[in-house]
Amino acid sequence: MTDAPPLDVLLPRSDRTRVRLEPRADEAELVALIDERPAERTQHTGPTLVVRANMITTLDGAATGPDHVTGSINGPADLRVFEALRVLADVVLVGAGTVRQERYNTLTLPEPLAATRRAHGREAPIELAVVTRSGDLPDPLLDADRPPLVVTTAANPRLDALRERVGTDRVVVAGDVEVDLVVTLRALVDRGLTNVLTEGGPSLLAELVARDLVDELFLSWSPVLTGGPAPRVLDGAPWLNPPREAALLHLLHADGVLLGRWGVRAPGRHESN
Repeated sequence: MTDAPPLDVLLPRSDRTRVRLEPRADEAELVALIDERPAERTQHTGPTLVVRANMITTLDGAATGPDHVTGSINGPADLRVFEALRVLADVVLVGAGTVRQERYNTLTLPEPLAATRRAHGREAPIELAVVTRSGDLPDPLLDADRPPLVVTTAANPRLDALRERVGTDRVVVAGDVEVDLVVTLRALVDRGLTNVLTEGGPSLLAELVARDLVDELFLSWSPVLTGGPAPRVLDGAPWLNPPREAALLHLLHADGVLLGRWGVRAPGRHESN
């Protein structure tokens, strides 16, 4: 963590909130800040589910750099929040395109972060769940000692091959032709995976938001401009009518990067529910 910058806490400001979070190998203070105010529970899948999304954007709204990955627009400040969110997650839910482009592997944490995870009552390792209609996933991921949960459809021509390769218990059929994300989340809850973190991509997040399945959005603004036909954080989404409202829960800053945490409100959902 020697290259990681301190994070200034711009909001909330209170006597019990530290105004600066210095980098620590265990990130205990940052994780505590993220965990201290639980999100509203998603109504669609039961009272215990929390769905968080973590994304980054440039000042001109691009969700990736010219190389079509986030690595060219993120940095050490964003990485601190990225890792802290994984500490609290039971499962990371991502689309297959993001897995291929960002070269996902089995999810692990360095021991100091794993210790913080255990201190927050999470003994099990982080699961990776990949949403895919085709089943086209990298061989090293499918052949890993702990392969991902593969979320797919009954119509997937590779369904039997996937079950044989990763195990029947690692394949989630969540729809006939299209993946139903409500069914997906219910299946994760049935496995005891109630703290869900999605890292995109933008198409998956767009559908989650359109279906009012996201409780919190962690959005980082990178101080760069990229131009080009880049996707937005919600890519391919229809107009959200009415627009979804969000409440700012906290705002951090480091080296020109702003890192916000927003509570997302579905239409008709109120704080008292």
